[in-house]
Amino acid sequence: MASIFTNIIQGELPSYKILEDELTISILTIEPIHLGHTLVIPKLEVNHWFDVPEKDYVQVSLNAQKVAKAIQKATGCPRVLTAAVGFEVQHYHLHLIPAWSMADLSFSKAQKRSDGEMKEIQQKILAAMGSL
Repeated sequence: MASIFTNIIQGELPSYKILEDELTISILTIEPIHLGHTLVIPKLEVNHWFDVPEKDYVQVSLNAQKVAKAIQKATGCPRVLTAAVGFEVQHYHLHLIPAWSMADLSFSKAQKRSDGEMKEIQQKILAAMGSL
């Protein structure tokens, strides 16, 4: 059975897309710790990060850097933390979390946001990417 991310990649489920290329997609998570919390996902569905083919893994990292710079600019956060956890979805993905302290790495703070809030931060990140 395909992961929820594969369903998003195939256009079967909606998302707040930030960046997409041949190998990866970056989307806002639907339950952010802070607005701007983004996932960078290889399009190839692979469960464990250490099994992701090198070219796909490198592309995730390169795009994570680009997106993180835009998140920082759009949110004003001093840091963008990363986490690759993988228990909730069996498809490798890298979390980019706008942070003001280490406490912002707590997934217990994650909560759904309104469609309006999600679209607003999506537009701010996209605008910041365009100005980098």
